[in-house]
Amino acid sequence: MKEEGEKISRLLRTARGQIDGILKMVAEDRYCVDISNQLMAASSILRKANAEVLRAHLEHCVSDSLRLDDASARTEKIAEFVELLEKNVR
Repeated sequence: MKEEGEKISRLLRTARGQIDGILKMVAEDRYCVDISNQLMAASSILRKANAEVLRAHLEHCVSDSLRLDDASARTEKIAEFVELLEKNVR
């Protein structure tokens, strides 16, 4: 995941900056709709970061386990990935 790490870190730093800005907006008693828009933007960035983490997991961890001659490792990684997908659809 090292290759994707910088992209993920950049997204997370952006989200952190947005959240800091949202906290300031709340403290300043800014307009609710403006705060909500910023919350949705931060949420979107976090979803993108999560998608990159899942992509890296699929490309590396799951892919590597499929190459192994270990059926239980393959089954475990596939089940783990399906569980993550199910959590993301809820």
